[in-house]
Amino acid sequence: MSGNRRMLWFFCVIGVVLGLFAGRAMAQFQPTPDAGSALSIPVDHLIQPQKLNVLLQASKADSPLVLQVGSRLLYQEAHIPGSEYVGPGGQPAGLEALRKRTATLAKDKFIVLYCGCCPWERCPNVARAYTQMREMGFTNVKVLYIANNFGADWVARGYRVEKGQ
Repeated sequence: MSGNRRMLWFFCVIGVVLGLFAGRAMAQFQPTPDAGSALSIPVDHLIQPQKLNVLLQASKADSPLVLQVGSRLLYQEAHIPGSEYVGPGGQPAGLEALRKRTATLAKDKFIVLYCGCCPWERCPNVARAYTQMREMGFTNVKVLYIANNFGADWVARGYRVEKGQ
């Protein structure tokens, strides 16, 4: 083997070995989603659209308080019947409005938060609103899992909506 081929072979072997070690190191490093990401909300604190739709059609006594924590424009275009707009959960004014709206409620009140502005992993609102509710001591808070957006995951499925306000 010539010197150049031997050197090329050596660097290839080193590259493979380093690649294996780097791969193992990266496999062990699983970054956790930041607190502002919807991905940080525990799965058992999510509620699927179909389940919420069924709950809302049941007895009013069993219905949760549904709060929209996204944009006002989205809420005005279409929202879950009976839901209340409180403001964008990703902004201080929206969090303050959420705090005021829920200040007098029992800490075990069944509350569902939702936004629907964009795909779940990019939503700037639900995680912060959820975190605030938990920090305030609320124990029965769920977040409506909207994978794509409100239109695709609620409206297009034929679930009831209201407009305006």
